[in-house]
Amino acid sequence: MIQQLLPMQISAFERYLQYEKRLSKHTLTAYLGDLKQFFNFLKLSYQIKDIQEIEHFHIRSWLVQLIGEGMTTKTIARKTATLKTYFKFLLRQGHISSNPMVKISTPKVGKKLPVYLQEKEINSLFEKLSLFSSDNFPDIRDQLMLLLLYGTGMRRAELISLETKNIFLNELNLKVLGKGNKERIIPVSPVLKSLIREYLKLRQNEFPEVNDKELLLTDKGKPLYPKFVYNKVKKYLSLITTVEKKSPHTLRHTFATHLSNNGAELNAIKDLLGHSSLAATQIYTHNSIEQLKKIYQKAHPKSGD
Repeated sequence: MIQQLLPMQISAFERYLQYEKRLSKHTLTAYLGDLKQFFNFLKLSYQIKDIQEIEHFHIRSWLVQLIGEGMTTKTIARKTATLKTYFKFLLRQGHISSNPMVKISTPKVGKKLPVYLQEKEINSLFEKLSLFSSDNFPDIRDQLMLLLLYGTGMRRAELISLETKNIFLNELNLKVLGKGNKERIIPVSPVLKSLIREYLKLRQNEFPEVNDKELLLTDKGKPLYPKFVYNKVKKYLSLITTVEKKSPHTLRHTFATHLSNNGAELNAIKDLLGHSSLAATQIYTHNSIEQLKKIYQKAHPKSGD
């Protein structure tokens, strides 16, 4: 039965995604969830006894059902990519003789401009944060967390895993471990350097017994976790902006957009963000173009003709 075949194959596929493709934990969970959903659909809709019986029309009918349920094109594209990777893996391992995905095309996803904050909003954010007590550990930790996200453009996972040993204050830079275990060096501003030093002193006084592996800690001296970071960022961004998305990634987009708007080269932004190619970084040039359009429409006497 197909249910008896799946555990071994999915277990091997999970190892492949984790150790060969080096997917993040979040992406890995999404891929495995997609597969579970797909095989639940096959179980309910078709009487398939062997994995080799799966054909393109089974897959297409699942995708049609997802569309009918109102699922976004972006999510369907992700699920299609999951199945393409999975069946390619099965073919390579000899579990199937033909790939049913060859007749399935991935839906095109229109690129949305990233949500970002205006410079005046960022200034307002850090003005509010600077009013907090300078000898209160949670307040200084929150300031540092937000300044790291905006001042370096690092991802939430990179922030959580940032280690004290990888911060080089004398050289004004730090090292992060990004996607695919790729390391990159990011410059640190003098303001950020000063805040890190202040935070480390407070942390030593607050939690002298805690080892200094992870830089940032919760109020109880434990390493940060994703929901903690998200909730903190959402709380503070809610004070200064009405943008719909108030997440750590919004600060990453803001970092890149402000660099682009102020003349930074695309290759430099790519390296700072840890993108593997320019394709992912080019979206920030669109933000700059939109900014130029607004300036033109506001300033040029003939822009309304």
